[in-house]
Amino acid sequence: MKPTITRLISLDALRGFTIAAMILVNYPGSWSHVYPPLLHAEWNGMTMTDFIFPFFIFMVGVSVAFAYSKRLDEGIPKGGMYKKIITRALKLFVLGIFLNLIPDFDFSNMRIAGVLQRISIVFLASSFLFLNVGWKKQAYLGGGILVFYWLCMTLIPTPDEGVVMLEPGRNLAAWIDRMFLPGRMWEVTWDPEGFFTTLPAIVTGILGLLAGKILLSVKGENLKSNYLMSIGLVLVLIGLLWAQVFPINKHLWTSSFTLITGGAGFIALGASYFVVDILGKKKGTSVGIIFGANAITVYVLADVLSLIFYTLEIGGQSLNMYFIAAFTSIGLPVKLVSMLYAILFVMLNFIPAYLLFKNKIFIKL
Repeated sequence: MKPTITRLISLDALRGFTIAAMILVNYPGSWSHVYPPLLHAEWNGMTMTDFIFPFFIFMVGVSVAFAYSKRLDEGIPKGGMYKKIITRALKLFVLGIFLNLIPDFDFSNMRIAGVLQRISIVFLASSFLFLNVGWKKQAYLGGGILVFYWLCMTLIPTPDEGVVMLEPGRNLAAWIDRMFLPGRMWEVTWDPEGFFTTLPAIVTGILGLLAGKILLSVKGENLKSNYLMSIGLVLVLIGLLWAQVFPINKHLWTSSFTLITGGAGFIALGASYFVVDILGKKKGTSVGIIFGANAITVYVLADVLSLIFYTLEIGGQSLNMYFIAAFTSIGLPVKLVSMLYAILFVMLNFIPAYLLFKNKIFIKL
């Protein structure tokens, strides 16, 4: 007996709230004045902001499981799906490069790596794995990748150094980026979305596939929720133990980081599935659903709008600095004003998201 595939409000809402959180932390009023939880950890360790990107990648895996299960049930040939998967991945990758190029379009200083580029690679890998590999092999492959990555990063000496190192720009992943990643890197000598660190990020997508497998099973709804949260707790605990020998680090996307954030994704999905889809408590989900309906489009739009709100100068000053000056002049703390500006920018991006949703326009890149 096959399960009936239906849209999950909890998944749609979580995806949208994650995009909103991405915009919130990416566009403060001033980078010089940001509350610590809204910043990424400088190196080892993590803040709540470090959960956002892996959450989105995790949900890419869940969405792949739902989308392609439905297509398989409809009898769509895999050959046709492969073509669309590759085309979509290429669109996302090229779009990411485009965002890196604006506004100057300096091709001599082009950055190849980026957020959308990583999403495109994870989407491509997750889709092909889902269509060709069973869930048990997916789990074994994911575990094998994490162990392989850990051993490489902690046993192979960094060629430029002659010893094993896990410091910024002085580690195996950074060396691989310098050797093989073309174009400009985000941190000059290394890139947080580089080649080698994308390998464990694919595992985050695999964890999403496995979560999707649970939700698509014929098990009872309460049991599905319990499975998700229980597995998530186990993953977090394993990640915390692994962190004793392989530090939690988003920039390196370490194996411990992968399991902790992936486990948190399981827990968040299981809890929201229970509250929203099982108990039917849907109040407050509409904002997330609207953002999530065109998630990538909203992310791209925010990047484009930032050119107006952060770089366009009027009277010698950008709009964000006018905002900071106006509200700090009445005595508000500058960090609070910076956060309020970020919230305002999120609300601004909600307007086109709402208009697209209201008119049933869903842009599939």
